[in-house]
Amino acid sequence: MSSLLDTFVEPAASPLLLLGQGRDLASERGVECAGALPAASDPDLVERARAARDALGDRAFVLGHHYQRDEVIRFADVTGDSFKLAREAAARPDAEFVIFCGVHFMAESADILTSDAQRVVLPDLAAGCSMADMAAIHQVEDAWDTLADLGIADRTVPVTYMNSSAAIKAFTGRHGGTVCTSSNADVALRWAFEQGEKVLFLPDQHLGRNTAVLRLGIPLDECVVYDPRKPLGGLSEQQLRDARMILWRGHCSVHGRFSERNVSDVRAAVPGVTVMVHPECKHEVVTAADRVGSTEYIIQALDAAEPGSSWAIGTELNLVRRLAAQHPELSVHYLDSTVCFCSTMNRIDLPHLVWTMEQLVAGRTVNQIVVDPDDAHFARVALDQMLALPGL
Repeated sequence: MSSLLDTFVEPAASPLLLLGQGRDLASERGVECAGALPAASDPDLVERARAARDALGDRAFVLGHHYQRDEVIRFADVTGDSFKLAREAAARPDAEFVIFCGVHFMAESADILTSDAQRVVLPDLAAGCSMADMAAIHQVEDAWDTLADLGIADRTVPVTYMNSSAAIKAFTGRHGGTVCTSSNADVALRWAFEQGEKVLFLPDQHLGRNTAVLRLGIPLDECVVYDPRKPLGGLSEQQLRDARMILWRGHCSVHGRFSERNVSDVRAAVPGVTVMVHPECKHEVVTAADRVGSTEYIIQALDAAEPGSSWAIGTELNLVRRLAAQHPELSVHYLDSTVCFCSTMNRIDLPHLVWTMEQLVAGRTVNQIVVDPDDAHFARVALDQMLALPGL
């Protein structure tokens, strides 16, 4: 069926950072790896990928996040969201190498959950997450000290989204909190409010706000946004004392782009359309939509949709385009008229995957992700707390 996606024009390719030929100054991790990437124009690239994958055999397990390019997904042994993929990696202790086609925090979670004998590698170390990077550990520790100075830290439970660094997960574990996903954030918040009076929600303000207000019924005026760049987070002492939800000033660069105007425009353009968005979207977008849910929820909703129905999806473009191709019986539209790829997720492309696999075949472990043992321990505490929540 026809779709707004039919008019999509592929953007010009962004320049690749050649391994060993520079540093990615936009990345806190930096990139300094020996070798050079295969050319994206190499006509044998797909065959090279197949050959390297076959040579690795059961020694390697390739994970592909839903937001990855199709050229990468085709070589994934398993696809899913970040938490599903980390658990899948842990369930394959026989795999010597876990090749994580996702972003940095996801590979960290896989390293935390897998055995010491396994090596987790990320094809491009510059594949970070802008949201995760919005909560630096020194900022979060300073914020906690502020809450302690006000005498409210002991009544506050940290809850961190899966989309956070290992250091932030470890902070959460050290302070008696839990990790959550977009699927179980409501369960995590209910648990947290059984442990204390307040929640410090990291790092995505929108998921925290949407869950607190729409699922737990907490009034909007009891949710405040903490800006780590300002004294007291830009709030008054009284605001911090009165708030039940202290939301970190972070957001997803993709989902944060969607607007109420996008919703009204697509309703005008596509009569009878069902608008479905991710809970990382702004509160006004979520309340204007018909349905809201995690990536897995969106996939399952389209799998169960009535043939001939129209859908406008507010999430990452690679996934929406893939869903449209998988469901020709539906009219699947992209909620925004402009491009909303996840730019860092998109850094993992076929040249990076081929380079990684060929290096492993040659006996060279590249781009290994290793979490500090102490951070790994306390991050595991927070992850285990999430696994103990009902319904997961």
